[in-house]
Amino acid sequence: MDVVFLQPSLISLVAIAIMIGTLVVAYLKKITLTYSIIIANFFVFLISLFFRTQIINELGFRPIYLSLEMFPNVYTLFTSMFVHSDFLHILGNMFVFFFMGIAFEQRIGPKKFLLIYLITGVCGALTHSLLNIDSAIPLIGASGAIFGILGAFAYAYPRDEIVMPVPIGIMFIMRIKVIYATILFAVFETIIVMFSVEDSTAHFAHLGGLASGVILAAILLRNRAEKQTQTTSIRPMDYMQIKKDDTINFSHLTKLVKTAEEKKILQRIEKEDVLQVRNMWLEHFLEKVTCPVCNKPLNHLDRKIWCEQNHFQTEY
Repeated sequence: MDVVFLQPSLISLVAIAIMIGTLVVAYLKKITLTYSIIIANFFVFLISLFFRTQIINELGFRPIYLSLEMFPNVYTLFTSMFVHSDFLHILGNMFVFFFMGIAFEQRIGPKKFLLIYLITGVCGALTHSLLNIDSAIPLIGASGAIFGILGAFAYAYPRDEIVMPVPIGIMFIMRIKVIYATILFAVFETIIVMFSVEDSTAHFAHLGGLASGVILAAILLRNRAEKQTQTTSIRPMDYMQIKKDDTINFSHLTKLVKTAEEKKILQRIEKEDVLQVRNMWLEHFLEKVTCPVCNKPLNHLDRKIWCEQNHFQTEY
């Protein structure tokens, strides 16, 4: 039996370096992973505008790669998540991911977020592939991973609200509870699968990603989900309003301000009434400020800020 490894071209290797490098830099520099994943996707897409054939054919995952002969090419389960076919494909995926990803990552932290994103993306591709095991058609796109994040988000924080396009007759962009959005998309995808609609979209990958997201959240985020279940009934918009527990100690953050831009961002945070928008500005502020002693980037998690060299730490 001959084992076949398809050697990627130089341009594909550059694209792979961008995928991995962006994630590594984001992790080391404490940059929001949602941003880094979106940036990596757009960089790879820009490359594909000039080298479409190489990128899709060499970095897309094909179900036949699950065979013993082609198994060395299974690394494309990872690379295929960063490849998109056209502008509508990538814009649709990244629009949904932006609003949903930032909110979810803030709640569970970057490590678990990346773990869920990558594993559910792989599970989505495998779900499609096991049902089309002899297919040599490249499977590309971040949809499986995005559906995975949606499923995990709905399991752990069902009452949270996000902005996203919802399939009700036609696509509406609206603010909706995560659990309702998940149910709508699950029903929508199931109907398409049941009626065998052929639209060049891997709908089984969406369902596989969604289901694996729920399962992973049940394993990794069980305590958070239980805490959400125990909370009392709250009006939908309450989750968007800043409550007593969400107040920030601005006197501690003011100590970090060194530039006019940082001061302006902090003022924006103080005046913001919408929780999700305020958190996005807060994340932006924490990415910009540096240690007052050594001037290096600061780490931040669970309302704590600290310098890796132990020069400085505070809470907000």
